[in-house]
Amino acid sequence: MNVVAILLAAGSATRFGSDKLLHALPHEVPIAIQAARQLRAVFAEGVFAVIRPGAQELAGLLKKEGCKVLECENAAEGMGASLACAVRAVHAASAAGPADAYLIALGDMPFIRASTIAAVRDALAAGAPLVAPYFRARRGHPVGLAAKFRRELEALKRDEGARKIIAANQESLLKIPVGDPGVIRDIDTPGDLAPPIVV
Repeated sequence: MNVVAILLAAGSATRFGSDKLLHALPHEVPIAIQAARQLRAVFAEGVFAVIRPGAQELAGLLKKEGCKVLECENAAEGMGASLACAVRAVHAASAAGPADAYLIALGDMPFIRASTIAAVRDALAAGAPLVAPYFRARRGHPVGLAAKFRRELEALKRDEGARKIIAANQESLLKIPVGDPGVIRDIDTPGDLAPPIVV
């Protein structure tokens, strides 16, 4: 099956105070680039990365990581708009033919393990229509959706993301329990970069 990875990296980072996607982690790798590397460790054929207009520095760094960069003109409307833009672009540009499923990751979640990403991908490849990792009963990212949800993804607007689709199809959701706290750790403010306290 042709499972396509999408990295949403078009946010405005208003709560962070600066461009969080370019903010360097302790090992000097920007947040979005670390997220892209984790995806690229699993998807050797490349990752579709969605950016906002004018994010040329981020675009250049993502291209160096082997990502296919998509500029979404209406990214300012929110995550849903960016995701819809990405799915339309993937459908138009996939050299491997139409996508059978989409794995959707967020550019501000750099701590997800490659093994978790692979588990979601493998579940999609095995035919699961909806997939999400769960850490201590909390749903996390990345999420996976079969191509049968393509029209609904393309119709997303504003900041609704895939949550609406998952909520409406709970009976089809495959929950993968993982021991990976990175699946629920997104970076919204500088304080989120502090090591989490796991009890």
